[in-house]
Order: sequence, then C-alpha cells, then structure tokens
Amino acid sequence: MIRSAAVLGAGTMGAQIAAHLANAGLPVLLLDVAHAAATAGLERARRIKPDPFFLPDAAALISTGSFDEGLAEAGRADWIIEAVVEKLDVKQGLLAKLAPHLGPRTVVSTNTSGIPICEVAKSLPREVAKRFLGTHFFNPPRYLPLVEVVPTPDTDPQVVAEIRMFLDRRLGKGVVVAHDRPGFIANRIGVYGMARTLDVVASGRFSIDEVDALTGVALGRPKSATFRTADIAGLDILAKVASDLETNLKEEAFRLPPFVEAMVGEGAVGEKAGRGFFQKTKGAEGSEIHVRDLAGDGYVARTRPRFPSVDAARSIEDVGARIAALFRSSDRAGEFLRETLGATLIYAARIAPDVASSIDDVDRAMRWGFAWQLGPFETWDAIGISEVLEALAISPVDAPELVAEALARGRNRFRDGELPPADPDHGLLRTAAATRRSKALKSNAAASLLDLGDGVLAVNLHSKMNAIGGDTLEMLESGVATAASGYAGLVIATEGPHFSAGANLLLLLLAAQEGEWDDIDLMVRGFQRATMALKGSPVPVVSATGGMALGGGCEIVLHSHRAQAAAESYIGLVEVGVGLIPAGGGTKEMLARAMEAMPDPAGDLLPYVQRVFETLGFGKVSSSAPHARRLGYLRDADGLTMNRERVVADAKALVLSRAASYQPPPLRPAIPVGGPDVNAALALGIHLAHRAGRISDHDATIGRQLARILSGGDVRHRTTRTEQQLLDLEREAFLKLTGEPRTLERIAHTLKTGKMLRN
Repeated sequence: MIRSAAVLGAGTMGAQIAAHLANAGLPVLLLDVAHAAATAGLERARRIKPDPFFLPDAAALISTGSFDEGLAEAGRADWIIEAVVEKLDVKQGLLAKLAPHLGPRTVVSTNTSGIPICEVAKSLPREVAKRFLGTHFFNPPRYLPLVEVVPTPDTDPQVVAEIRMFLDRRLGKGVVVAHDRPGFIANRIGVYGMARTLDVVASGRFSIDEVDALTGVALGRPKSATFRTADIAGLDILAKVASDLETNLKEEAFRLPPFVEAMVGEGAVGEKAGRGFFQKTKGAEGSEIHVRDLAGDGYVARTRPRFPSVDAARSIEDVGARIAALFRSSDRAGEFLRETLGATLIYAARIAPDVASSIDDVDRAMRWGFAWQLGPFETWDAIGISEVLEALAISPVDAPELVAEALARGRNRFRDGELPPADPDHGLLRTAAATRRSKALKSNAAASLLDLGDGVLAVNLHSKMNAIGGDTLEMLESGVATAASGYAGLVIATEGPHFSAGANLLLLLLAAQEGEWDDIDLMVRGFQRATMALKGSPVPVVSATGGMALGGGCEIVLHSHRAQAAAESYIGLVEVGVGLIPAGGGTKEMLARAMEAMPDPAGDLLPYVQRVFETLGFGKVSSSAPHARRLGYLRDADGLTMNRERVVADAKALVLSRAASYQPPPLRPAIPVGGPDVNAALALGIHLAHRAGRISDHDATIGRQLARILSGGDVRHRTTRTEQQLLDLEREAFLKLTGEPRTLERIAHTLKTGKMLRN
C-alpha cells in the first residue's frame, strides 16, 4: 500500500508530480542537488498556471531536501519517483546512490520520455530491480491523464498491478502498459506525426496558421492544434525527444526540419521563452498574437485561413464522420491530411505490435496523452481501412501486417464497435446504454433514463454541452418518480466532458425578446420544481459531476442528496455574467448552507451572508472539486473521484451505501435572514464598488437584487424565511432582470462570443 512518496528532481516535471501526489493526500519528500534547488522548484510549481495544486494548502504536504542529505529519508517512502534530467548516466548514478537506503518493499520508478527502462535498471541490485519500472507522466501531470507504465523483464507483476491501481484510483490517471521501446507509445506516434507536419510546412506548401486550422478541433484534437501545442510543450523538448528517437531507432523520419534547430538555437522555444511559433506583442489596441515567419525569422500578423471542406464539415457533429469527410476531400485540406494524418495512421499500424499489447492501448495512449478524441485505430475505422489505403495509393500487399491481416479476414474495420473501456467501472453509462437489460427506460433529445443495475437508475444527460431546457427538467422529474417506485436510488450523470453548461440561454433570450413573460415565469417555476423534486426525493439522488457544472448545472448538484465529483470539476453559479441571478434554487441553497454552518445561531449573520454574496456576485467557479467544497458548492460529505472515468460507478456505490437508511431531508421551515441591516451592509459595499469603478452600472443593479434575496426580501428585522419564500424571491428577481435591456445584451453577447460582457 502506498501511503508516502518521494520525488527525486525538482524540475518542472518532478515538482508537478510531487504536487499531484500531494493533491491525493500523500506526504511527499521532494529532493534535488541542493536543498535550495528543491525549495525553488516547489516555489516555481506554486506559481505555475494552470495550477498543479487543487488547493494551495496541498503544498504543505511537500517537504524539501538535497540528494546528499535526503536519500536515506527518501528510502523509507513507499514509492520513489526519479525525475531528474533526461541523461542515462545521471539517472543511473542517482539510483545507485539511492539503492542502499531502500526499504524491502519500496517501489522505485523512473519518469522518462523515452530512455530504455532496462538501461536505467542496470544500476540497481537484482532485488531492487524487481520493484523498479518506468512511469512516464505527461505534462502537465495534473491535467493530462496518461501515464505509461513500462515494466522490465525483471519487474514483479504484482508491483505493476499495485502501481497501476494507485495511478488510476488515487491519482486519477489513465494507465497504459507500454513495451520498453524508445518513445514508448504516445511520443513515438505523436512525434512522428509532428515531424510529418513540420516537413509539409518546411516545403512551403502550407503555413503555420493553415496547419493549425486543420489540426485542431476539426480533427477532434485540442484547440491548441499543432503549433500552439508545440509552444506549450517547448520546442527544445520536442527537438530533444525527436533527436533521441532518431538516434535510438535509427529512423531519419524523426529528423526535424532545420528551422526547428535554428529556433531552439536562438532561444525561441515557446511559451516559457515568450516566443516560439507564436509571440504575443503589445500594439496600440492591446496585446496581439503574431506568428513566426519561417522565411524571414521574424513574426508577422496572423491570418484566418479558410478551407471549403472544413467549412462544410463544421456541421458534422460526429468526429469520426468529420475526419472521414476531411480526409477524402479534394481540396488542399484533404491533400494535407492524406500526407500527414495518412502517414501517421500507416506508421501507427506498423509499430503497434512493437510498442503495445493491443491496438486498444495505442488508442488510449493517444487519447489520454495528446487529447485526441479518436486514437489512430479509431481513425482507421472511421475512414475505412480500404479507403485509407486507396487514398494513399498503397496496395494491401504493401500495407502494415495488422492492416493486411484485417483485410484478409474480410474486414474494413479493426473493431466491430467502439473502443472498449479500460475497466468495467470506466464505461458504466456506455455499457448501461448498450446492454439489453439497461436499454433506456425513457428518452428524449436531452437525456435518457437508464438502469445501471443493482436497483440504481441513472439520468444520462446527452444534449450539446448538456444545456438545460424543458426536456432535461422533464427527465429529471421522471427519473425521481421512477426511482421512487421501487429502486434504490438515482444517479445524474453524463458521458460528455462536461456535466452541464447551465440553462439554455437561447430559449430564454427568444422568449424575452418576444415579451413572453408568463412563459419565462413558467420556465423558472419548472426549474425550481425539478430541483426541489431532487431534494425531496424519497430515495437518494447523487450527481456524478465532472468538467463544468455551471449555473443550472450547479443547481442540480446543490439539490442532489449527495454529489460524487471528479477531481477536475469546475462548479459555479455564474448567472451574474449574463445579467441574472441563480433562480433554480441556487441562491436559496447557498444561503441556507451558510446559515447552517454558523457555529452560533444567534451570532452575526453578515460575515456568512457576505461570503455567499461574493461567491454569487463574482460568479466564482471552482478550479477543482476540493476548491468547490471551499466555495460551498460541495459538502464535506460529498464524494471525490480522482479518475473521471470512475465517477459514475462511484456515484452508484454511494447511492447503494445510503439506500437502506435514507430519509429525505425535510423542507427547511426557518432559514435565518438578516433583514434591513444585512441588506444595508451589502448595499453599501455595492455602492462603494460602483463609485470606485470596480463594477458596472448593471453589475450594481444585479447586486442589489441579489442582496435583497439574501437579506430576506421585504422583512422589517432579522427573522426567518421558508425555502419557498426564498424561491419566490429568486423568481421575482430573475423576471425583473430578464426585462432589463442590458441583461439581454449580456445574454446575446455570450451566445455569440462565448464570453461575458460587463456593461
């Protein structure tokens, strides 16, 4: 069992690995060549954005020291991760010094992007080599799921199993066991694809801006696409990994064009240097992003390239169908993809048996390590094996062995269905939707009601960004009613990346523009009825949240009996950003929770109300599930799941653990409110902030409506209000604000740009 850890090397990766171990609650010893270097590495990690820590407090779990003085203490840890510079002799030398201090059960691993693990292990005694393996974390370790676990022939299989389970359950990682080959799986394929793309750019046929337009969202890849991703990772790192692969594999295909070496030589290595393929410059109208002029070595204004096939493919929601359409297109976009993506697909099929135990592991590695929506073999299947070969003018006899074998069996796909989950718990919703036993009991465009087995139902949200409209509310109420008819409980979940982006603003905007105030009133009443149905359910309701749970999505979480939150949950009541206040019970619930947290019911209400006012008034969104607890969106009793893939299974287990003894919470008959005194204090703060220019006119209007609810409305003194009375105040404020032209301006701006307008 792993209860403590040590990390050797406080560079960028080592310090961030230590931070994520601390996120999991482990005490960590972070060592470097000198104590001061380790301390400096930890301080750098505390300043990194995005933050490697769930909460700043987690850094207190990390102590620092030097190799000379700290190896004996490190040897007492349950797991030691070596993360020093990528040089074989340095790694071997440090591990040789560590070996005499190791306990009999201590696991040791090396974090390397491609140095053969067997070579690193040569410095270790045989009894230690049994507990040694490679663990290749991807940068940044908190956010990128992939860890490639690389055992040697001497590694005890039980050690591999222990580390895999710890990485999955405690660190939330997606674990792939890779063969001990240079570059392992993800870097081998990813850098090969990057090299092909750089070659095309070096030829002058496609520009940097054109390539990024073709290799980002259109292909189911991150918005950072190719060159922004390279800047984030660092061109020096890319060049080093490519050089090592060229040397170790003796493959010239990994030789990068000369302009990469020139950029590294002048220090233009990416974001950490302030310039790489892109550079932020200050102009007369603010900051601008310029792009590298590879012909002139300077930076020039960016362009917005357009490709007919990309424009046409935007309407294709299924990423596989979109990739297939682009790959087959006859314009320059298709030409580019056949030359780059096509070559990468062929390469992945050729090397897969050498680097992995299955094509499933290859696809998972690229999904988790490079954030591809589809791995290489999923992409083969989306396009069709024969279609790929035909487009690339490759005959079946010249195709990689895996491809030829599939065709020989009369198959045009590698799999009959989708990529299977790595673990049964990872695909619970997908399995429930696919099996006959769990065929949807009810379904509409926004959600489906599924049987998860063992007496647990699930409302599976599946609209775009899970925006909440009438269909969603109907299914939530139906889910509660059905679960109450003889089931153990209900889970609310999604297979998508985000729990819910909140209410459907477009429907609200259209209704407001038409002056349909009665309809808007009914919308709000319907939303409140649905959330209160969740709260009053006679069986436990657990929200399995991950990604964004904003606005109405947050209100669903707040009114569930419990939440099972993925660590990467970004939860918040953000309605003020569109000129509104939370009116699905969110304002009421946050106030009630704050009042329940008061140690002295007769004490001063204002500090607790003020905290809620600031959280809602500034639309604060959590940066993690632990941060959501601190903001009040999650309770201390809510569950935390490190691996997002497990959150639904954990939510189901939470339902079952509470089902036998569950009693629905009664409606709160008396929520303390501060009346005119609290309202005056909040109003004074609004006035001062407005005068100081910190908030806009409309912000002040919204703030006054929010203050009115939180102080209890038209009461003459400190008293109590029922939940229904506070819900009525929410609805009244929401309707007033919906009638404000500046609110409609904010909603329209958000729908058009995805950004908030401060007017």
